[in-house]
Amino acid sequence: MTKNKEIDVKGTRIAVIQEKDGDFFISDWLRNRNTVEFLGVWESVNNPDFNYGEFATIRNQAGLNNYKISVKEWTEKTNAIGVKAKAGRYGGTYAHVDIALEFGMWISAEFKVYLIQEYKRLKQQENDRHQLDWNLQRTLAKVNYIIHTDAIKERLIPGKLTAKQTSSVYASEADLLNMALFGTTASNWREENQEAKGNMRDYATLEQLVVLSNLESINALLIRHDLNQSQRLKQLNQIAITQMTSLVNNSNLKNLTK
Repeated sequence: MTKNKEIDVKGTRIAVIQEKDGDFFISDWLRNRNTVEFLGVWESVNNPDFNYGEFATIRNQAGLNNYKISVKEWTEKTNAIGVKAKAGRYGGTYAHVDIALEFGMWISAEFKVYLIQEYKRLKQQENDRHQLDWNLQRTLAKVNYIIHTDAIKERLIPGKLTAKQTSSVYASEADLLNMALFGTTASNWREENQEAKGNMRDYATLEQLVVLSNLESINALLIRHDLNQSQRLKQLNQIAITQMTSLVNNSNLKNLTK
């Protein structure tokens, strides 16, 4: 008789087929001394109410031929929180993902290999999603840059200037944002990072790109209100500090992109 169970690995369910008349049970897993050592370390890190006295007794007995302990006994004796057994209609054995992974790796060498592969695949998906978020924000910053340059064109560039004179005004305003957010100009950054490919904004964090996008829109508004560059730099720098502090300390951006 077989019974299908599932464990959740980073949001992905992995089926575990448990053979009722097979070679292993969770109680067999709990008999293993390495298992007990792992559970003890996990509980010591995550459970301030862990009963170390009872754990020491169990650890001394683990691995002996006559030693056997159930999940219920383990939980009751040690006050453990990482794994628990529930009775009733929706009963079963439940474990924290860390412990579920450890159990999965114990089942068999083949299952362990596939479990590692699945974990690596999920990590790659996570990295790809982060890269997508970064590229999206970089694109948004570029769109806002158009709004920014339009404001410069309307208010800061008088007529009949050469193309070189016009570009110097744009560069000056771009460096205004660079100073407000990064604390340096584009040319200074290039001098300090001569081996880097691209510009300083290509190496910005996702949080910095979010703030940069905001600064471009705000600077366009300040330009239309006829504030001079010095006044705008002070305001933009304060806004950059406030927004970066909020994003970094509270992880708001990470929560939004999950």
